[in-house]
Amino acid sequence: MCGIVGMAGQGPVNQEIYDALLLLQHRGQDSTGMATAESSGVFHIHKARGQVREAFRTRDMRALLGDIGLGHVRYATKGTASNEEEAQPFYVNAPYGIVLVHNGNLTNTRELTRELFSKDRRHLNTSSDTELLVNILGSELQSEITGPDLDPAQVFRAVGRVHERVEGSYASIALIAGYGLLAFRDPFGIRPLILGKRPAPEVPGGETRDEYIVASESLVLENAGFEVVRDVEPGEAVFISLDGTLHAQQCAEKTMLAPCSFEYVYLARPDSVMNGVSVYETRLRMGERLADTVAKYTPAGSIDVVMPIPDSARPAAMQVARKLGIEYREGFYKNRYVGRTFIMPGQAVRKKSVRQKLNAMSTEFQGKNVLLVDDSIVRGTTSREIIQMARDAGAKSVTFASAAPPVRFPHVYGINMPSRHELVAHGRTIPEIAEELGCDYLVYQEVDDLKAAIMEGTDLVDLDMSCFDGRYVTGTVSEEYLAWVEGSQES
Repeated sequence: MCGIVGMAGQGPVNQEIYDALLLLQHRGQDSTGMATAESSGVFHIHKARGQVREAFRTRDMRALLGDIGLGHVRYATKGTASNEEEAQPFYVNAPYGIVLVHNGNLTNTRELTRELFSKDRRHLNTSSDTELLVNILGSELQSEITGPDLDPAQVFRAVGRVHERVEGSYASIALIAGYGLLAFRDPFGIRPLILGKRPAPEVPGGETRDEYIVASESLVLENAGFEVVRDVEPGEAVFISLDGTLHAQQCAEKTMLAPCSFEYVYLARPDSVMNGVSVYETRLRMGERLADTVAKYTPAGSIDVVMPIPDSARPAAMQVARKLGIEYREGFYKNRYVGRTFIMPGQAVRKKSVRQKLNAMSTEFQGKNVLLVDDSIVRGTTSREIIQMARDAGAKSVTFASAAPPVRFPHVYGINMPSRHELVAHGRTIPEIAEELGCDYLVYQEVDDLKAAIMEGTDLVDLDMSCFDGRYVTGTVSEEYLAWVEGSQES
């Protein structure tokens, strides 16, 4: 999971990309980077570990010249890797010069690595699949060059061959030196990408044109005054040339929209709309359905108050309380200067950060039977700590409810859930999980209820719910691959 943004403007774009990255900070706190390009084709790149406000100084911003650019916030999806060499964007100097950012995870990296060496004669310097992707794109663009110039048709044919070679999830944005900005999405649309435009400010005596933006979430567009045009379609590529002309073309032979369900559960901000689906409305519907399951599996009168684990679970918890007719209270105070614990690198860091991030107010817990609602339970580390905090604050009993189903399978499309033995629900029954977490009762959302909550009233026909049901929508994830991923995480 990462956040990406690209912008083609009619003036300097560095500040607006910086502002967009701040809005996408929830999607990654490990590292960040930005690249801009001048009309001459010169790239300016800055990337560093840490959050956006830490990584960019005034001198860095002044050096990021140009009216076209892209940015990235990273959350490492492979173990606890956190080295600066794998921060994005990645750059290759041929053909022309390409800078690329990527949100997602490729699942045929072993095959691609061998191909790049033996067939494409390209060198990789990191284990990042983003470096793989920019080199595959560069190689396919190189094979399209027949004259001095590059046209959109050549770009689209190259992206089509990228789709043929690459497997997994990828929403990508690239700058091609001297030509423009390219954005493309995998044929299943697993990771989000949305396109927006706005009229450029009028320049006295100059020509005005539309400015364009592509980003992971719609809130970036709305905040910067862009009109939402549409989501980039699965398999589609969008190319914005230096003169501001927008070109778009479907580049994959077979496509199917199957967005990641975990975007709606946890990853995305509630004020975003993805694939035509409001994240906030989805989370309300998750609460509606979860309330029925709570009523079914907990004894009558066993709950006095409903409390959310801030912030992602708040809409669901409000609906659970409303539908059950039980008082809704806020029992945890959140320190907003600590990052999201799910994307903290390493179990020890996550465990320590939970108590730094949340404080239980004893006046809300003392002598009460509390129902705690969280968006999901992955490793169980955070949930176990929260349940103990509620007991320490004086709760009489603790019922814990997850607005998502049990996470029983690795997520291979860009979320750090790669190893089955790390998942608290893998190989355990729900009573066994409850014992592991230390709660009196444990309730999970049903798989069908989550699917219905996301798809209700939409045009969606499928979702990637692989971490819940073990069905990988790309059809290319084998048991051998999962074992290899788990082995590489442990080594």
